[in-house]
Amino acid sequence: MLLPMTALLTPDEMYQADRLTIEAGVPGIDLMEAAGLACAEFIRTLSEPCPVCVVCGPGNNGGDGFVIARLLVEAGWPVKLLLAGDAELLKGDAALAAKAWRGEVLPAHADKLDGAALIVDALFGAGLARDIEGHLADMIAAMNSSDAVRVAIDMPSGVDGASGTIRGSAIEADHTITFFRAKPGHYLEPGRSRRGALHIVDIGISDTVLDDIEPGCRLNSPEGFARSVPIPGAAAHKYSRGSALMVSGDACNTGAARLAAMSALRAGAGLVTMAAHETALPILACHLTAIMLRQADDARQLAALLGDARMTACGIGPACGVGHGTVEKVLSILAAGCSVVLDADALTSFEGNAGLLFDTIRSQPDRQVVLTPHEGEFARLFKGLSDPGESKCERALRAAEASGAVIVLKGADTVIADSDGRSAINANAPPWLATAGSGDVLAGLCLGLLAQGMPAFEAAGAAVWLHGEAARRFGPGLIAEDLPGAIPHALANLNDL
Repeated sequence: MLLPMTALLTPDEMYQADRLTIEAGVPGIDLMEAAGLACAEFIRTLSEPCPVCVVCGPGNNGGDGFVIARLLVEAGWPVKLLLAGDAELLKGDAALAAKAWRGEVLPAHADKLDGAALIVDALFGAGLARDIEGHLADMIAAMNSSDAVRVAIDMPSGVDGASGTIRGSAIEADHTITFFRAKPGHYLEPGRSRRGALHIVDIGISDTVLDDIEPGCRLNSPEGFARSVPIPGAAAHKYSRGSALMVSGDACNTGAARLAAMSALRAGAGLVTMAAHETALPILACHLTAIMLRQADDARQLAALLGDARMTACGIGPACGVGHGTVEKVLSILAAGCSVVLDADALTSFEGNAGLLFDTIRSQPDRQVVLTPHEGEFARLFKGLSDPGESKCERALRAAEASGAVIVLKGADTVIADSDGRSAINANAPPWLATAGSGDVLAGLCLGLLAQGMPAFEAAGAAVWLHGEAARRFGPGLIAEDLPGAIPHALANLNDL
């Protein structure tokens, strides 16, 4: 049975789920048999019986492989079993599973893969603690170069289940079958690109174990934010739906802010105003109709606009310019008391002086603030947290704790993180979102949802999901200007869920 739940378990948390289940009276070998049965049943849906090579490792993942091999043979499939290691050294449930296998156990060498139409990767699971090197790396290279369909058990061998990083060498799977809940490494790159189609199967672990585990990471989906998305009532008016202020760049750089402002309006804000230097106002007036325009040549004038108590959120960053003037405007916005989105140049302007920004945000802990960096901006603002070998979730969580803001660390695997330990990984973004200006639209979506009173973490999650859904619905050929017009369809889809 496929499980569509959104909680993601790290390898340590999954070990805890297994332990709690065993302590509740389910023998570990029963869990292994259930896992092997679910995998064997899935494999049988892929084709008629064909030559299969099951490649087993020295731990419980290998034990799953022994069960799969036995069940496929019982179903009439020709199976060759390869073992990386010595069968006599297998322990616990893996040893029991190996004992029940009646066939030949061959050494895991590349030449043994000849003739296989399907390869089962049961070498290592999600909790791999070291890099794969030497003959095992050669074995993985041979598996990847094979024309056979590759089915990984739990996690493609070599992919870290917590971070999605590659530990030396990794399987490129066509399918990955995992148990009870997915892992962060199934959705974080580059692991996501190595897993192929992901299948989550039930092996008899009760959902109640999650109450004890309390996982902090989940898949970003409407389940986590749909109830917080505002739905205007019959008596709603533009100010009751929230008033957002977007800060424009100079006369030569208004396009990015226009994209953000239009997106904020499409996201449901009742009124969106563009604050701009006097020289930019004529250009903005040529392009904008539903967006109000106000002059703000500097931080002082911007503060005056934000003195309007009806202003509920303000965004700054897209093409606003890097430098002292932007720093002053950001500090002015943070002093105003409204919800805030900081993107792009508003983040880079604090390079080398991030403490000032973080101290200002943290001075008002009830403030709803969202920072939306891509990896380059993240590296400039969060020195020491940009090691790509670390988990993207952990980096974003530490950044959220340091800054006091909700972090949207953008990319194909965007991560949303809060200082309270919650994180979410987004997985609905299609590749055609990789186009200039799409990040400006995302900042505007965050702004529009914050303006309507959504909490920052939920607003950020909803904005990222709507961003991906709008792009998915539009399809190939997308450019950033297409996104605001596609947002209503994404919202309608959200309301139908």
